[in-house]
Amino acid sequence: MEGDPAIILVSGDHGDVLLEEFRSRYDRDYDLRVAGDAGEAEAVAQEILERGGMVALFVSDSRLPDVDHIFEAIHRWRQVIPTARKVITAHWDHFVEDGPPLRIGLAKGKYDAYLLMPRGRRDEEFHNAITDLLSDWGSTVPQPEVVSAKILSPHQDALTMAIRDFLDRMGMQNKVWDPADPAIADYLGMIKAQLGVEELRYPVVYAANRVPIQATSVRDVAVSIYGRPGDFKVDGVVDLAIVGGGPAGLAAAVYGASEGLSVVVLEAEAIGGQAGTSSMIRNYLGFPRGISGMRLAQRARNQALRFGTDFFTGWEVRELVIGADGEPHQLCTDGGDVRARTVLVANGVAYRKLGVPPLEDLVGAGVNYGAAMTAAREMEGYDVVVVGGGNSAGQAALHLARFASSVTIAVRRPGLEETMSQYLIDEISYNERIHVLPCSRVVDGGGEGQLEWLCLEDINTGERTTKEARGLFLLLGAEPRCDWLPPELARDRNSFILTGRDVPREMWVDGLPPANLATTVPGIFAAGDIRSGSMKRVAAASGEGASVVPLVHAYLAPVPDAEAGTATPVS
Repeated sequence: MEGDPAIILVSGDHGDVLLEEFRSRYDRDYDLRVAGDAGEAEAVAQEILERGGMVALFVSDSRLPDVDHIFEAIHRWRQVIPTARKVITAHWDHFVEDGPPLRIGLAKGKYDAYLLMPRGRRDEEFHNAITDLLSDWGSTVPQPEVVSAKILSPHQDALTMAIRDFLDRMGMQNKVWDPADPAIADYLGMIKAQLGVEELRYPVVYAANRVPIQATSVRDVAVSIYGRPGDFKVDGVVDLAIVGGGPAGLAAAVYGASEGLSVVVLEAEAIGGQAGTSSMIRNYLGFPRGISGMRLAQRARNQALRFGTDFFTGWEVRELVIGADGEPHQLCTDGGDVRARTVLVANGVAYRKLGVPPLEDLVGAGVNYGAAMTAAREMEGYDVVVVGGGNSAGQAALHLARFASSVTIAVRRPGLEETMSQYLIDEISYNERIHVLPCSRVVDGGGEGQLEWLCLEDINTGERTTKEARGLFLLLGAEPRCDWLPPELARDRNSFILTGRDVPREMWVDGLPPANLATTVPGIFAAGDIRSGSMKRVAAASGEGASVVPLVHAYLAPVPDAEAGTATPVS
């Protein structure tokens, strides 16, 4: 790879305007190229690719002299460099007229933003869109230039990949170095001296200016950066302990802490939950160009931190001990316990296992549960298969299509319409690298230490087909993570937590049901995917998390003397 990543500006009539605007802001960090038409831009992109460079962004006029429609040009550029982001910026004489037909393409994912060409200096709305897209592109670069976590590992084994995925989801740019690289020989010596060892055990992780560690698990990395729950002390008891750092838990943390509650969030994996693995969420309110799950989660985490929330990542809650006679509840982890007056259970769901032994043995070596954003970057030029028909599967397929030569979505149903949002179906139908294989399931696969092939079966005919595949991404539906919960919390037949009027009538108090998000145990609430009847959407989970906070306030409020002997509904 040579030089800075390129931004290609394309216009037959206004190339000088675009160049002047971009030169003042991006000339130091990007290689700015100007092309007069679609063909020239394609040639420039091909030349950059052939010399080992990267194209971060195409910024094109809405009208080009050598194509009948701009979508033809975008399609050609996409064929050359699918990872580049694409912006159409219309001249002010054409913006209103060109908008309606171009926005149809925006809805189908043909390009990333439709903007008005800047008319003067300090057009911050324009540049906010550009920097957002450049940031999104930068998060997909296999080896970023600026890193906050360094990994030393001779192999891209399952543990190294899992550590990279955790760091990616926590928003920490990271890079892997081979210990055999002579350029880091002195660095290795410094680390050995710091750790007091003669030989290092890999992978070694040096993150956020903490002491380097010889990691044996992702938790080791999390602890080195974020600490242990047992280290937390605030007069012994917090107002609200949240189990799960997905959208529901994060929303509750933001609103709870902003209203003066002491809040702790315990997350077993990385902040964001399953939503945090989504490459691009386009239907979340307030983000017209979409936002990645990681960015949404980290923005929410930073917002909660600003109000005083404490986070502990990498710690799974083993047990919830219900407080007796008004005593605080207790959340037990291997790293210490947290005592809380109220608890929000928002730890979401896990993907169901495929149950094919040869493939389970290759988890982390081409086989992945979830979107596995880091693994997606390793799929460049390979064929991959995504199993699942929900929104997460659709988002994963679209992201993988930026790197893989082909993406097959295998679903048991006849199509995607019953389980996937229409905007994703439209984007998938437009993308020539993605193929939907209905009425199919994965029944076998294997490889020498790395996934190499898969066998898929038609569930109607029983016919089996074997195909080459370097990646398998399994997004198979939801199973609640409830084995740590006490039996006093009522659950439905699928083990999702019952709240509000869904609680069986015989468990109501004085004929009244619990409050809408309250469980059968006073002071314990549930929100998000783990709650029975939830929508399984990011916005719905966020709304539920925020809605828990007034219920917490009501539960913690002192009971007036006149009502002290009066029974109240569980809330």
